Amino acid sequence: MLKKRRKQNKRRSLIVRENPRSPVSEQFRTIRTNIQYASVDQDMQAIMTTSSGPEEGKTTVNANLAETIAQQNEKVLLIDADMRKPTMQYMFYLANHTGITNVMTGQRDLQDVIETTGNEALDVVTCGPIPPNPSELLGSQKMKDIIQEARTLYDYIVIDTPPVLAVTDAQIVAGMSDGVLLVVASGETEKEEARKATDLLKQTNAKMLGAVLNRQERKNSNYMYYYGD
Repeated sequence: MLKKRRKQNKRRSLIVRENPRSPVSEQFRTIRTNIQYASVDQDMQAIMTTSSGPEEGKTTVNANLAETIAQQNEKVLLIDADMRKPTMQYMFYLANHTGITNVMTGQRDLQDVIETTGNEALDVVTCGPIPPNPSELLGSQKMKDIIQEARTLYDYIVIDTPPVLAVTDAQIVAGMSDGVLLVVASGETEKEEARKATDLLKQTNAKMLGAVLNRQERKNSNYMYYYGD
């Protein structure tokens, strides 16, 4: 069991922190720059990331993106709002005993569940106990209040949500966010699925920042453009 846990943690490593000069890390910096350009005419403080389906690498993309933004000395809060299958705790070797679900249910204040990471500019809020009613919690006024409070404390908020085609959670959070990124896995995500996911997200009137093509292999290289789960 211990060996399996270590393997999982290694597989979900923060490549932008461990190998900042790699081509993969450079691509994350490109995503960061594109987001900053997108904020010229509109505030892009709260960024939500989702995927069309499971196992497309959205959590790894989210964590590396948040770390990349924080490397510019921007204060970043990374929130795991995937209350169906939370995995952000594995990215940062954190416990998941308390988290955002405890804040939503009034058991904790936001600042009580904020976890520090190896980067002083990056903080994380894990999911916490998995609730029986994720969609209702995410659509509550309390979730809006949490995001609003985070806006007063951080320069950027990066929110990880479940796949958009599986449940309505991502659509709910998209309506509270300034911009949305859709992660698609090269050679795995069907075009129709990506198109349907985009259409569903657009219905929330959220600004689509674009798609992150994950796991695309580079020719004559052992690296990938984007790191995957």
